[in-house]
Amino acid sequence: MPFWSRRAPEESPSWDELFPLEAMLRSQLDDVLIVQERRLLGRSVAFGGRLLVSPDVAVERLRPRLAPHGYTPFLQEDHGTVWVHAVNQMDAIQPSRLWVHLAFFLATVLTTLLAGSLQSGVAPGELWEHPSRILMGLPFSVTLLGILGVHEFGHYTVGRLHKMPVSLPYFIPVPPPFFLGTLGAVIRLRGAIRDRRSLFDMAVAGPLAGLIVAVPVYVLGLKLSSVVRVSPTDGGYVQFGDALLPKLLERLTFGTLPPDFDILLHPVGVAAWFGFFVTALNLIPAGQLDGGHIVYALFGRQHALISKLAVGGLVLIGLAFGSVNWLIWAVLIVALMGFRHGPTMDDITPLDGRRRALGVFALILLVLLLPPVPLSVH
Repeated sequence: MPFWSRRAPEESPSWDELFPLEAMLRSQLDDVLIVQERRLLGRSVAFGGRLLVSPDVAVERLRPRLAPHGYTPFLQEDHGTVWVHAVNQMDAIQPSRLWVHLAFFLATVLTTLLAGSLQSGVAPGELWEHPSRILMGLPFSVTLLGILGVHEFGHYTVGRLHKMPVSLPYFIPVPPPFFLGTLGAVIRLRGAIRDRRSLFDMAVAGPLAGLIVAVPVYVLGLKLSSVVRVSPTDGGYVQFGDALLPKLLERLTFGTLPPDFDILLHPVGVAAWFGFFVTALNLIPAGQLDGGHIVYALFGRQHALISKLAVGGLVLIGLAFGSVNWLIWAVLIVALMGFRHGPTMDDITPLDGRRRALGVFALILLVLLLPPVPLSVH
């Protein structure tokens, strides 16, 4: 079945009303599709039949033909029949307003500097008397924004290479007492995606680019850190969860720690740890997260089922380890994203073997970066 929901009969125009439109759209398909069926989907039309060319060539031909009429082509295969959906939507490609991106970035620089200075032991009152002490937060701010920036510009650069309508990154500032001073950064997709290969490349580029930076920076942060004795009676500190990859890097740097000893992370290490954590969050295969895009590119219609299983897995981890963090994240995914994923224009052509292997590697990275209990306060 086509992937667009039918509108209620009383809301849908009739074939007689849309006949000139249907005839116009069908006339564009003569060298692309042998039309055997047609369906009315609200104010959009779907034509089913047999392709005369490869799916990518079909999209290449149909996209410029339909765009002047306000339509975008989407191809899907269903039980041997190829459907060309002429959807009533133009690509909303608008130039980025650079001042908006810059304003959000500068605000995030300020909030992360504040967060970093507080982590370095600067009291809030000191900042009023000695504003220059905010620079104590510079190592944390530069490290965190560097990792987040490389992650988002990984998406942006690859998206632009694929001629995708992606925006520049929007950094999200959050003032203290929020521990990080930011909720991360996002880019916006403002139009249809050409095919699953483009979607995959754009989605996987961010986590991999961010990770390439986060690994050596975390090692640097560890070398700047110190090993301290921790007493069971000590309190007032935050303990970071043990994910496999950060734990391996700690073991390679410090070896096996004696009992009752732990690592007092330098702000650079703290920022890099959160870089790992943000990468893990994005790689969860659900909704519109990077992992959700990767799973859709890999498995197509199985995306919704995999998303539900992923959210269920988060709930189980949260209950098994008593971590409310994962329960909250599961609720946010369901409430803000849901389990659906929009189609690409060429939803037929599968990924090649190299991309499939890279997709599996990305999901393995999720296992290596996901801490069962992200943060605990003692």
